[in-house]
Amino acid sequence: MIAKVTGQIVEINDSAVVLNVGGFAYEILVPSPILQRLDEYKDEKGLATFITYHYFQINQSSGVPVLVGFLNEIEKDFFLQIITVSGIGPRAAVKALNKPFSEISRAISEGNINFLKTLPGIGPQKAKEIVAKLQGKVSKFGLIRDNAMPAIQAPAPDWSQEALGVLLQLQYKRSEAQEMIENALKRTSGIASVEELLNEIYKQRMNV
Repeated sequence: MIAKVTGQIVEINDSAVVLNVGGFAYEILVPSPILQRLDEYKDEKGLATFITYHYFQINQSSGVPVLVGFLNEIEKDFFLQIITVSGIGPRAAVKALNKPFSEISRAISEGNINFLKTLPGIGPQKAKEIVAKLQGKVSKFGLIRDNAMPAIQAPAPDWSQEALGVLLQLQYKRSEAQEMIENALKRTSGIASVEELLNEIYKQRMNV
């Protein structure tokens, strides 16, 4: 399986990029909010790196390999949650995710059917299915900073280290992430897992 690809972007269209990797051209499907941020993630040589989801699209006579690209593992994880909903395959998910992932995640957490049904290919019934399947499971993705550069990871003690790592991948600054973790732990006793901690941080951010 292809997990990561680095190369020169030679073409961009509405839902994909063509990446030149050592003379080979790879078409990678990319959700539109990510396409809009590609310039921020090229290195000094103009190269871009995509974390990829690799699958085979099966038809009656053959299977076609397809790559879907993301800028970090958190974006990929959110995509993987979306495709667990019945009837939403990888291509449909790429099409549907045309707004910032943080906004879509918050809409799911809040049960905002009106927002979700505006996504391409997502009607009222499918929006209800998304909420039924994913509400309560995607709160941490509401913390994604869709337009920020990634921060440098740093260690933290105990199991809060994992929560800090997630927040850093979500593109919060180290000091800000540590402060959110500390405030959540002070505010709510009995937090016993990373998921509970991230959900509590999300709730606090929504109440600010």
